[in-house]
Amino acid sequence: MSDPILKRVAVRKYTDEKVSQTAIEQLIKAFQAAPCGMHETAVMQMTVVEDENLLKKIEQVTDNACYGAPLLFVINVQKKSRYGERDASAAAENIMVEAANLDLGSVYLMMAAGKLNTAPDLQAELGITPEYVTSVIVAVGHASEAPHEDRSNRYQVIRK
Repeated sequence: MSDPILKRVAVRKYTDEKVSQTAIEQLIKAFQAAPCGMHETAVMQMTVVEDENLLKKIEQVTDNACYGAPLLFVINVQKKSRYGERDASAAAENIMVEAANLDLGSVYLMMAAGKLNTAPDLQAELGITPEYVTSVIVAVGHASEAPHEDRSNRYQVIRK
């Protein structure tokens, strides 16, 4: 399967191999290309976490909900934003599709984001100011095993 949209699956086991800086830059470009509601670009920001000490702190706060991934994209939205949650989901999908294009694994993490929101000191260390809330975390890395999932008939489709 060559299409990255079809290739993208949730990966929850990663190797220790670091993601290259070139790949990280491509993933950031994918984030930047995400749509935004009403052109309100100031309502969303992202923290890219590759520092091992910060990754360990995030794993501790989230009860290991980031699966030991070597790279996290922490997507934050302004609390008062009308469209921030939707924008964050679209941005996360862009990151995950580009990760698949780069032969990297990824997974969309909502529960981990919620747990991170309960740790204001760690959020401050991540550069997340109090007017923002973490909406989603995207874990990225080299998959430790090749996923085998047929997703060709997951949802009902009605054609008229």
